Amino acid sequence: MLRPLLVLCTLLSSLAQADDWLQFRGPNGGGVSHEAKAPGPKLEVGWSAELPGRGLSSPIVVDGRVYVTASSGPEQANLHVLCFEATSGKPLWERVLRATGRTMAHNKTSVAAPTPCSDGKLIYALYSSNDCFAFDLDGQLVWLRGLTLDYPNASNSLGMSSSPVVIAETLVVQAENDSQSLALGLDTANGVNRWKLERPKAANWTSATVFANSVALQSSEGLTGIEARSGKVLWKYGDGASTIPSSAVTQDAIYVPSNGITALRPDQGAVSQLWRANGLRPGTGSPLALGDSLFVLNGAGVLVKASLQNGDEAWKLRLKGPFSASPVAAGPYLYITSERGDFQVIDSRAKEGEVVHSVALKDTVLCSAAISNAAVFVRSDKKLWMLR
Repeated sequence: MLRPLLVLCTLLSSLAQADDWLQFRGPNGGGVSHEAKAPGPKLEVGWSAELPGRGLSSPIVVDGRVYVTASSGPEQANLHVLCFEATSGKPLWERVLRATGRTMAHNKTSVAAPTPCSDGKLIYALYSSNDCFAFDLDGQLVWLRGLTLDYPNASNSLGMSSSPVVIAETLVVQAENDSQSLALGLDTANGVNRWKLERPKAANWTSATVFANSVALQSSEGLTGIEARSGKVLWKYGDGASTIPSSAVTQDAIYVPSNGITALRPDQGAVSQLWRANGLRPGTGSPLALGDSLFVLNGAGVLVKASLQNGDEAWKLRLKGPFSASPVAAGPYLYITSERGDFQVIDSRAKEGEVVHSVALKDTVLCSAAISNAAVFVRSDKKLWMLR
């Protein structure tokens, strides 16, 4: 009986984790929820909660709780991590620490720009000041790291925003800039370096994606596949890439904002280019792969649906913008909130695309949403919302 019971427990555990949204743009950084019960189109505000400070970081959802970061004070030196009950919005805990690094940031961004991440056991919160904290799910501090103490020139004048990812007991942190540019693999148990890589000296706000158990780091020079635990370089694509929108991923390919969109397939240390579509040019938001289609939101607020097979365009749909956020998706629906707080639901199956529902949140929203347990979570500088 032991073996069938073990299999059953493993299955139940994986099903329980299927509703979690553990990092920026969810599973693998792809922006698509894979939970069986997806949110529907007619979402309304279920609850909202006040936040104590600014933030462009997206919420994450772990085991029925929503975690979000914020920064407050005249210089945004107060670094907050907050936890709410996902179904009710009840505040569960808040922790506040002081920044040890630089807190300068463009007016449109904030020190709480990187999205936190989790391995289901700990919450890892990174800030533009290059301060990194690990908490358990109940808010007990496990370790902290002031990366500016070790790398004093790892910053830029506009503020950092690359979000960390966690894989193979390694927290991958990008601190890429035009001075001391680097990526680190930190041991999740204690925050100590497993590895450090020198990175291209250029300001970079993209976030890593996970592909075939490797981490893909994007920069102005292109895309680099890294073995997460060792930092070993597995493959490289060197034809340039965007430094704002990040790549989209599927099980088979990576879709890079490079010369429009370039579809790549890394395999056994080499990278094959599948196709390139110069007309697919994302604005601030990252592209999204859903089903057999790629969705790109351009700088004019036009959503473009294209084929994953060759990049051919199927339709274009103008949305109510402008946008800083990246779209996310579940089932056939895409969810995106404009900078003015217009939450919009797009039916990807419609012949020409269709906005089937919208909610006016009436606040400035600059970050991407999270999806969990048939609900969508959106934050602004002032509030966190649950829509269901």
